[in-house]
Amino acid sequence: MGKDVIIALDFAGMDDTVAFLSQFKDEKPFVKVGMELFYAEGPSAVHKLREMGHKIFLDLKLHDIPNTVKKAMRVLSSLDVDMCNLHAAGTRAMMEAAVEGLTRPDGTRPILLAVTQLTSTDEERMRQELLIPHTVAEVVESYAANAKSAGVDGVVCSPLEAKIVKAACGKDFYTVTPGIRFADGELGDQKRVTTPAAAREFSDYIVVGRPITAAKDPVAAYRRCVNEFCG
Repeated sequence: MGKDVIIALDFAGMDDTVAFLSQFKDEKPFVKVGMELFYAEGPSAVHKLREMGHKIFLDLKLHDIPNTVKKAMRVLSSLDVDMCNLHAAGTRAMMEAAVEGLTRPDGTRPILLAVTQLTSTDEERMRQELLIPHTVAEVVESYAANAKSAGVDGVVCSPLEAKIVKAACGKDFYTVTPGIRFADGELGDQKRVTTPAAAREFSDYIVVGRPITAAKDPVAAYRRCVNEFCG
């Protein structure tokens, strides 16, 4: 299980996306296509990025009744992506249906991840607004265990909880962690964050957006991130 840095392509369309990626002459970064880009461009964004030689994490965070998610995952299984995800809060039945829908007739499928708690959610909000009377760590551990039992390959979690997930679910259960900021960077709207170097021990992949995409020199920022995370 190799480590990698995934760049979050939080752009409004493919013109901006291609312009950004054209700065990378010697690398083909692993990239994340989120809701903004996918809703603007649809599957063509995935096709274009694959043609350009990038690995793709399709980050749509499905969350609906099991049958609907199963059908949606069946559609997504036809796209040539490396990862996709859903919300663990959708329950074990929904995740089991997702695995079934995502698996192709030949038995192959992309890596499937379950989102535990968003890194913009702190414990106070979780208690007061979501009415969850447990710690973030307890919730993430429980959600991860449910995801593993449903056949999901790993979770998206804060790097602060990745150690807990590995202890509960094993070293081969993927931990993909957003909420990454350089030690000298700004937090933005993230609450539970850490640096690439600090995430290295228990995260398999880190997802990095603005610290790279908004940097004066995105290529240098990406290389710094790879160096700190991958060593």
